Amino acid sequence: MSNTRKYSSVVIDGYERAASRAMLYPVGFKKEDFKKPQVGIASTWSMVTPCNMHINDLASEAEKGVNSAGGKAVVFNTITISDGISMGSEGMKYSLVSREVIADSIETVTACQGFDGVVAIGGCDKNMPGCLMGLARLNRPSVFVYGGTIQPGANHTDIVSVFEAVGKRANNDINDIELEQIESTAIPGPGSCGGMYTANTMASAIEALGMSLPNSSSQDAISDDKNIDCSRAGEAVLNLLEKDIKPSDIMTKKAFENAITLIITLGGSTNAVLHLIAMADAINVDLTIDDFTRIGANVPVLADLKPSGKYMMSELVQIGGTLPLMKMLLDAGMLHGECMTVTGKTLAENLQNVQSYDADQEIIMPLDKPIKKDSHLRILRGNLATEGAVAKITGKEGLTFRGNAKTFGCEEDALQAVLKDQIVEGDVIVIRYEGPKGGPGMREMLAPTSAVMGKGLGGKVALITDGRFSGGTHGFVVGHITPEAYTGGTLAVIEDGDEILIDAENNRLELIVDESIISQRLSNWKQPKPRYTKGVLAKYAKLAQSASRGAITE
Repeated sequence: MSNTRKYSSVVIDGYERAASRAMLYPVGFKKEDFKKPQVGIASTWSMVTPCNMHINDLASEAEKGVNSAGGKAVVFNTITISDGISMGSEGMKYSLVSREVIADSIETVTACQGFDGVVAIGGCDKNMPGCLMGLARLNRPSVFVYGGTIQPGANHTDIVSVFEAVGKRANNDINDIELEQIESTAIPGPGSCGGMYTANTMASAIEALGMSLPNSSSQDAISDDKNIDCSRAGEAVLNLLEKDIKPSDIMTKKAFENAITLIITLGGSTNAVLHLIAMADAINVDLTIDDFTRIGANVPVLADLKPSGKYMMSELVQIGGTLPLMKMLLDAGMLHGECMTVTGKTLAENLQNVQSYDADQEIIMPLDKPIKKDSHLRILRGNLATEGAVAKITGKEGLTFRGNAKTFGCEEDALQAVLKDQIVEGDVIVIRYEGPKGGPGMREMLAPTSAVMGKGLGGKVALITDGRFSGGTHGFVVGHITPEAYTGGTLAVIEDGDEILIDAENNRLELIVDESIISQRLSNWKQPKPRYTKGVLAKYAKLAQSASRGAITE
């Protein structure tokens, strides 16, 4: 296997590298291991969130898979954070930033140690795209493994149920005892949040992209299938090394189009727009927000999954996962079957023997009876979003909304207004200075959107922001507004009472105010002082690009 040791041989071969070898003996290397390709196992384990609490066990399975296939595995860790815990607090500003830190750390360790290949295991919203960005930059044979989905909580609850229960408690629809019952039983154990939220969205996208093994996105976190997936991923990297198949051979423009197609049919998270653009940038593929509009015009929503639907990912797992859906899409000519994958085979070859769903299942609709005939992910433009904004419109809340603005300079103020009944039917909640630079960090607005739902205002009010939305958000919401308020976007000069139009049929986001008045307001606007001047948030604010470019650092 000497031809598979392109990087490790530089680090450990020859008498002059004796010191390097000496450092490796204590961590478990034997003399014969120095002739084997080295594979780094990037584990995102931590005890800060149930999404990742089991991942070191999965890393051990991947390690066994590498070693049994003739390689030498080396496990290392990177950070992860919890969106669910930090949501609605100042800590949430670090969430998107962690994506960059994770990518940087995987690139740093792998390149420093001279690993020939990588298995990366992620289980939460930001560590998955972070893993893929790191793998893309390195461009060494690699496989991504999804940590798996959580089981439903008591009474079919999940984390979004808890956020919405807060609104119900504020509305006195439930009492403290009922709230405590929901919060103490909604998260039963390890795994990522249970609906088609950002984690399950990104896992599905990565599988369609070809960077994880078939069905990796559709397995329970605690299951024999997931353990086998990890072991097979370790073996797969050795096969990729032998065939010299790298991420750049897999993560092509057509592969990203496959990923977009699948997440639309699943009703996936708006965060996929941000993350897929960032992942494409890392591998030098030209992907833009307009690609989502182009593809979405011909791709329907088929999955009745939370947050807008009824079912959870664990229930999709029970009927066969995403593979039968991908086979359906391939047979309909909606996927590029020729794309290479980490199996060393094409997508079409991987799907060749996949069986269809049972006829009586109700989770995935047939192509001729879609939940929505085109994409729920809408790229809106107009005088409020000259560079674009992202809306998640399933049609259940309507396709247009016209209302009057109530403006807030941060998420916390908007949440309190909702909880204190200061938001009424017909309002458009405007939350600004939450963008990549202004927040900084582009927080998710799950707390206020869930409170809106809990208050019974879903469909009666809208919310727009230069921040983001959790994959668990539903309702009439528009995020990722660019230019963001902090850089002088029109969002910065909306005044209370201004009329706003959200039109998801014509993909428009407009401030219904005379352009001369908008220009005058902008000429009088002054950029606020930065909220952070030192540390990781200050660094991110300085380097972050527009949300329309994936909020990457450059």
